[in-house]
Amino acid sequence: MTTVLDDSLLDDPARLAEADSAGLLRAAAMAGAQVRATAEAAADVGLSDRLDVGRPRALVLLDRPGVSRSLTRMLAALLTPSCPVPVVIAEVVPSWIGALDVVFAHTDDPGDRELAASLDRAARFGARVVLSAPPEGPVAASVAGKGLVLAPRIPVPPEMAFPRGLAAGLLTANALGLLVSDVQALADQLDAEAEKNYLARETFANPAKALALRVADRIPLLWGLDPVAVAVGDHAAHAFAAHAGVVCDVEDYRQALARPALRRAALAGNSERDIFADPDDQGSGPRPRVLLLAVRTGPAAEAARYQAQDMLPGVDWIAAAEEIDADEPIRAGVLALRFELAAVYLGLAAGSIGDAGRYTSVTA
Repeated sequence: MTTVLDDSLLDDPARLAEADSAGLLRAAAMAGAQVRATAEAAADVGLSDRLDVGRPRALVLLDRPGVSRSLTRMLAALLTPSCPVPVVIAEVVPSWIGALDVVFAHTDDPGDRELAASLDRAARFGARVVLSAPPEGPVAASVAGKGLVLAPRIPVPPEMAFPRGLAAGLLTANALGLLVSDVQALADQLDAEAEKNYLARETFANPAKALALRVADRIPLLWGLDPVAVAVGDHAAHAFAAHAGVVCDVEDYRQALARPALRRAALAGNSERDIFADPDDQGSGPRPRVLLLAVRTGPAAEAARYQAQDMLPGVDWIAAAEEIDADEPIRAGVLALRFELAAVYLGLAAGSIGDAGRYTSVTA
């Protein structure tokens, strides 16, 4: 027994809309709106003015369950090359937290009591706290009157709140003078990406649908050529697991290539399958497919690309800078959205989400 993906669903807007009873495609397309609403919330609470008190000793990014994990890694990767202060990722506030530090956290769980206790401690020790979270519950209450809460204004499922968290983190870094990023331009580019991936656009003109088909019935190996690309891969893996039940391998490409067996499997998986092969033979299950991701540009990025091409000839590339004329945060955010939409399309086609299964069983 094997399974065959009914890829005709992807080019049938009526069936797609019917399958997407939870409105996940529409929620994903609200990425730009999430960013704009977060910018408005930041302006309303006076984020820029309240954080304009000099360079912090350290910026602490709290890693909590959900999209927070890939979000904190992306923010750290975007900041690290030129950030004048240490950027620390931790699950809870470090013991050394003090009045010279800034803490940023994103969560969609208003009842995360461990986070609430951690933020309360940070606020009591005088740290400036920026929280992207629902306005009710123990988490928001832990910083009431002591920190800044950027509450969601565009309702989306928690697994689709990455754009809101990214905007909140970028706005915090901007206000601290640690990064310069045009958040409004990010919103515009996310709108443009959502339009390119609209459900009525056919697969050949829809990057997210095409990406979904590239990983269908495969084991995606999302290997990044730079830290920002690895962080995009982290979010893509979260999205594929959340929406399509697909497990991905995410790694820096140099670390990935240090695993000989997986490297050999990756090279074999990149070759075309023998059309005369017996599907019941062992080893005829899902094969890996490498997607090399690149976000950064410059000499180091080009050197990494040449090395990867030499060691992994013929693998698939997704180089954001080749199609997105914008800065790193925008390229990363747009690529993350594309993977999110691809995961939803794949999940709908596979029946992992939606009203009905879209995989059909056939007997070999």
